[in-house]
Amino acid sequence: MESAPVRPPTTPMGRESVLRARPEQPLRDAVAVIRDVLEMAKGRITVFVAFTAAMGLWLAPAGLGLTRSVLFLAATSVLVGAANMLNCWIERDVDGLMRRTCNRPLPAGRLDPTSSLALALVMAAVALPALLLATNLLTALLGFAALTVYVLVYTPLKRYSPRALEIGAIPGAIPPLMGWAAATSDLTAPAWALFGILFLWQLPHFIAIALVLEDDYERGGMQVLPVARGEVVARGMMFLYTVVLVVASLAPAALGITGTAYLVTASILGAGFLIVSITALGERGQKVRARRVFFYSLIYLPILLSVLVLNAR
Repeated sequence: MESAPVRPPTTPMGRESVLRARPEQPLRDAVAVIRDVLEMAKGRITVFVAFTAAMGLWLAPAGLGLTRSVLFLAATSVLVGAANMLNCWIERDVDGLMRRTCNRPLPAGRLDPTSSLALALVMAAVALPALLLATNLLTALLGFAALTVYVLVYTPLKRYSPRALEIGAIPGAIPPLMGWAAATSDLTAPAWALFGILFLWQLPHFIAIALVLEDDYERGGMQVLPVARGEVVARGMMFLYTVVLVVASLAPAALGITGTAYLVTASILGAGFLIVSITALGERGQKVRARRVFFYSLIYLPILLSVLVLNAR
């Protein structure tokens, strides 16, 4: 006698358990793709860059209006994301050689390179006209310059020269200029003071990273300062750039765009930055001390800029 076929449970609870057992693979795949795209776009960096653009907008003597401000920040974020994705696409072979980057979406094979490139180009093609429509020609040109320098100059130059450090700091410091230009259609001394702080902060910050990860950068063929010129030169340049940064950080108070609270904060934070940079000049525990400079720089900039915005005149 044949046995009766086994049927799935027909009770409401039984049906629910069967549904739970079915994997929602398409949904999971979509979420994974979105997560990988955001990783390529470097979401946290993009958010911070949008903040610096908003800072320039906030500190400018003229306003842009709520709607245009939102459109400006959205277009800036999309443009930054596109630049980061293009950077990842160009460096996908190098990323595969380095421990800290080998699990990124492209070297790990989770995203298709052609599709990623197409998406990045579309994002840039949408963001630049959106900047022009939301603000003005100067802002759009600044955005185009940042994209071009970052993708076409800085990214390939890292394989050949340590001067890529200074070149790469330029696009990283342009967003506050964009915010200021969006509101005023002009670039005056206070805007350049904001640019100077962000430009100079990146130099000791990234030298510290290069010192800590020197072996990884050498494995990837990146001519960062410690690899190309040696650790002693790199530590000396890190300290020198820190000194110039601390002096430049006082400029907003001197120009009258912020008040005494910022001046005091910048002085205290700057003294701390100088101390950790001086300790990194020593021969012993060099990587540990460089790591301290890196972590201090992560604390330094958000506090400095937050007080600058809150204490604005």
